This record gives sequence, C-alpha cells and structure tokens, in this order.
Amino acid sequence: MLVLATMMLPGAVTMIPTFLIWNALGQVGTLTPLWAGNLFGSAFYIFLLRQFFRSIPYELSDAARIDGANDFRIWWSVVMPLSKPVLATVGIFAFQSTWDDFLGPLIYMGQNPDMRTLSIGLYQLRNTPGGDNLMPYLMAASMVMMLPILLIFGFGQRYLVRGVTMSGLKG
Repeated sequence: MLVLATMMLPGAVTMIPTFLIWNALGQVGTLTPLWAGNLFGSAFYIFLLRQFFRSIPYELSDAARIDGANDFRIWWSVVMPLSKPVLATVGIFAFQSTWDDFLGPLIYMGQNPDMRTLSIGLYQLRNTPGGDNLMPYLMAASMVMMLPILLIFGFGQRYLVRGVTMSGLKG
C-alpha cells in the first residue's frame, strides 16, 4: 500500500525536498541524482512486476519442486523465462522515461555545460539568438534524439509480441 501511495503524489510535490536532499549530500552537479533516485525501483514498475508475478500459477513452481528443483532453480528455469515480456516492458519504459527526461538534468546539472543532456542541448539550441536560421539543425538533432527510442521500441515490441505468444507454448 505504501508503494502505491507514492504513485498518488505528483512529482511537483516531491521535487523541492528531493533537490534539498541531494544538495545536502553534495551531489548536485553530478550524475548521481539522475540514476540513484530510481535505484530501488519506481512504484509503477514494482506494481507492474508484482501483478505479473501474481499471475504465474503456483502449480509450475510446485511441479518444479517435486522434480527436485531448489528455489534458485525454480526462479531461473521457470519464472525468468516467463518474465521476459514484462521485463522487456519495464526496460522499454525505463529507458524511454530516462532518455526523455528534461526536468531532472535541468535541476541537478545546473549551468554546467559539460553535463548537458541531449534534451537540454536541444532546448538551448532552440533558444539561441538567430534560432530561425538553426531550424534545420534543430530538426536533424531532434530526429537523432528520437532514433534510439524508435529503435528500442521497434525491437522491443517485436520481442514482446513473440514472448507473449510463445510463453503459453513453453513447457
């Protein structure tokens, strides 16, 4: 219930306290706040994985236990092959949200031009003087930034569909 309650808080409510914590730890201006904030998982991903694991029938693990498998073997040989679609979904969502993040790097990187991410670079390119003349470059850079998301989604979608259809056939 506590994990689900964190989903009900908007990001704007926790933005200032989170910044103050990272500032007190001396990590503002480093990459640590960008990755360490989600080190223990996002509430949405935890809920998604929990619901998927609850849908796996207990009979599968009971049958493996009767065959002599220990807990690790059951996890590795039974649960993990069935979990590929949900893990791919979480991976795609996590990559997309991190890649498209604008506010996090803007807050935690400050004015350091060496720590600029692509989204901040595109924003600054758009707001440079004479930005009308830079529009072709802005569109090309936007396409370059969009390309990894399109590729990962394309490969991930094919993998998800295959994983979902084949998971019922594996025995």
